Amino acid sequence: MTTAGQLPSNVKHIGSFEGEELHEVTLEAASGAHARVLSWGATLRDLMVPGPDGALHHGALGFSDLDSYIANPSYLGATCGRVANRIGGGRFSLDGREYALARNERGVTHLHGGARGFSHRPWKIAAVDADTVTFTRIAPDGEEGYPGNLDLSCTYRLLSPGSLRVEMEARSDATTPVNLAHHSYFTLDPGHSSHELTVEIPARSYTALDALKVPTGEIAPVEGTGYDLRTPRRLGDSGITYDINFVLDQPLGELRFAARVACPRNGRTLEVWTTEPGLQLYDASMLAETDKGLDGLTHGKHAGICLEAQNCPDAVNHPGFPSPWLRPGEIYRQVTEYRFA
Repeated sequence: MTTAGQLPSNVKHIGSFEGEELHEVTLEAASGAHARVLSWGATLRDLMVPGPDGALHHGALGFSDLDSYIANPSYLGATCGRVANRIGGGRFSLDGREYALARNERGVTHLHGGARGFSHRPWKIAAVDADTVTFTRIAPDGEEGYPGNLDLSCTYRLLSPGSLRVEMEARSDATTPVNLAHHSYFTLDPGHSSHELTVEIPARSYTALDALKVPTGEIAPVEGTGYDLRTPRRLGDSGITYDINFVLDQPLGELRFAARVACPRNGRTLEVWTTEPGLQLYDASMLAETDKGLDGLTHGKHAGICLEAQNCPDAVNHPGFPSPWLRPGEIYRQVTEYRFA
C-alpha cells in the first residue's frame, strides 16, 4: 500500500498528511449500493443506497474535498475516540492517579478524544476487498493524555441491499478507558431538515445533562419529556433540539434494534442495530454551514442526523454507568449496523 502501482483497483491515493499517505476505498454491494471510506479518521465519506424508487440516493453527508476532512470540526463520518462524547472537566481518576486530557470544547470539556482524537489522524489499510475494508492504528501511551498503548481496528462492511456494518475492536497494554463511536450525519432527504424526520428509539431512560452537556450521573426517565421516542415522533414536534444519550434497555453485547428513522416525504427509512449500551441522538443543530458538500450540496444546521452507538458519556466519572475500562488481556468490541430500507 505504499505506491499507487500497488493499490487494489478500489483503492486510490488522495493525498498525504504529515508524511502519511491517505487513501479512499470504494466498497460495492451486489445490490449496487456503494460507499467511499477514507483512511483519514477511518471516515465514511459517501454512502449511496437504494430507495423505494429503486434508484440510489445519498445516505450520509460528505465533503467534496480532502481539506474539509482534515479540519472536520463537526466529525462528519469519522471514527471518534479514544473516548467519544464528553468527559467533564477533561479529567478522570484511575488507580489513584488523576489524568488530565485536552479540554477541546469551550476550554472546559473533553470532546470526542481531544484536540486530535482518532477522527483527526491517519489510519492504515490492513485488509480490503470489494465490499469490506479494515483500518488499523496504534494509539501510543500518552496520546491526548490517555494511558496505555491501544491497538485499534475499524471495519466497514457494505451489505445488500443497503446496510453499512461497522465493527470496532481495541486492545491495550495498560488499563485505559475506551468508548468508540461512528459519527456520520445520515440523511434520508438531502436538502431538508432533520426535524422533519420521524424517529423511534425504544429507550425508557436517558443520561441527564448539566449546562455543559455533561452527564450529571442521573439516569432519568424519558416519560413526560421531549425525549420520549418509544413511539415514532416527528422531531420538530417536540420544540427542542437533540444532543442526548439514550440508555438502551436490551442486554449488552447483543446486536439489537436501537432506532428507526423514517422520512414521510419519500418513504425512505433507516434502522440502527447495535451491541452498545447507549445511543446519542444529535439533530445537527450546530453543524457548520458549507458549500463543499458532495455533488454540490450545501448543508449546515439540521442537514442530517447522528445516531452514535456508544457507552454512556462521561462513564469514567460515574461508577453507576456501564464500565468504560479496558484492561490488558481484554478485547473491546462494538458492532453497529445502519440498515436502509
